[in-house]
Amino acid sequence: MASASPPPAPAGGASAGSLLRRWKLWVFPAALSGLVALLLSLLYMGGILTPDGSLHRLPVALVDADDGRPLPGERQNLGAQFSSAIVSSSPGDDVRWRRLTRAEAQDQLAAGKVYGALVVPPGFTDSVRALAEGTAEKRPALTVLTNPGMGSLGSALADQISERAAAEASQELGRRLTESAGGDATPAQRLLLRDPVTVTTEVGHPIGSRSGLGLSAFYYTLLLVLAGFLAGNIIHNGVDTGLGYADSELGPWHSRRPTVPVSRTSTLVVKMGMTAGLTVLTTALIMVATIGILGMDAPHLPLLAVFSYCASLAVGLGVQAINAAFGGIGQLVAMFVFIALALPSSGATVPLEAVPEFYRVLGIFEPMRQLASGVRSILYFDARADAGLARAWVMIAIGVAAALAFGFAMARYYDRKGLHRMVPRPE
Repeated sequence: MASASPPPAPAGGASAGSLLRRWKLWVFPAALSGLVALLLSLLYMGGILTPDGSLHRLPVALVDADDGRPLPGERQNLGAQFSSAIVSSSPGDDVRWRRLTRAEAQDQLAAGKVYGALVVPPGFTDSVRALAEGTAEKRPALTVLTNPGMGSLGSALADQISERAAAEASQELGRRLTESAGGDATPAQRLLLRDPVTVTTEVGHPIGSRSGLGLSAFYYTLLLVLAGFLAGNIIHNGVDTGLGYADSELGPWHSRRPTVPVSRTSTLVVKMGMTAGLTVLTTALIMVATIGILGMDAPHLPLLAVFSYCASLAVGLGVQAINAAFGGIGQLVAMFVFIALALPSSGATVPLEAVPEFYRVLGIFEPMRQLASGVRSILYFDARADAGLARAWVMIAIGVAAALAFGFAMARYYDRKGLHRMVPRPE
């Protein structure tokens, strides 16, 4: 039995070699792909390379709980002097010390308003006096409180700043104590007085053990954004294919359905309606995977479910609006709006106080920044409104309203101008 021969190539078809030699065929893909690669590299790497050098007013609490009486000849106790020295010695605008009581500091740690705290304990002056007199049983200690819910890098930066400030103040205090002791101090006492204060580190606001060291909020937010972005584009392409405005290709199989006469506005209604419906499925599966299967720590489950749906829906509607306005290049525009510009300005991995000014400005309105704050509040800070949740809800509402207004304004404008999408079905 003879085997079937492959169908002949189209008569007069161009060869691959001749097409590759057409330089005009290279221009648009080369320019666009090169520009995207360059911009992505600058955006992503520019936001993470120098967090120490980009510090700008990182909020850290400073607690002076010292209740000891001042040393002879001093007007203030050592806790007050120590706190003032720390504030005055901090470089430029790198850190914003918030002088709070212990209760206020604990509240701000629990609300995600500070990245850490440095605490001068009660009796600090008395413990230093005992050290100078040689009657101390242990060295005076300051306490650094970390806030892992603000992300591992942000908490680590606050920890480093606090420990460095405490070490510098301790050395200055040691110089004064050594001078005061004069020749009466033994060599062992002099060695101890030279750097009299030790620093201990504690967790100021603990989070669950299955929270990725404070990164689960970022990755969960990323899932919501990606689900909204990808589903929006899948729905956009699927509806266009189903209505006959785009080809359907699966491997070697190609088809195109009869074109359904429909206005751009009606098409956008269909796409946004499907986005609203399918976002229920995508967010539910995200929660099943992350919480049900992987066991991520997630309190306030009903609130998290509602917030996840609204957050992902806002992204999906934004994608549909951008695609309706920009057409074929809309997916690239949406990628920059929701992914490329959003990730480095989210403040979820690198604090916004540790990135260049450009990213801090983007963080004011970029969606991932707002959504990450809301998720972080729900997962780590007991769903407190002042921990970022209230702002997140407001920005979600603004985002949905903007997407609807922009998308339908552009679709109706195109319809009124007669810029219809009626494309004849090919033979």
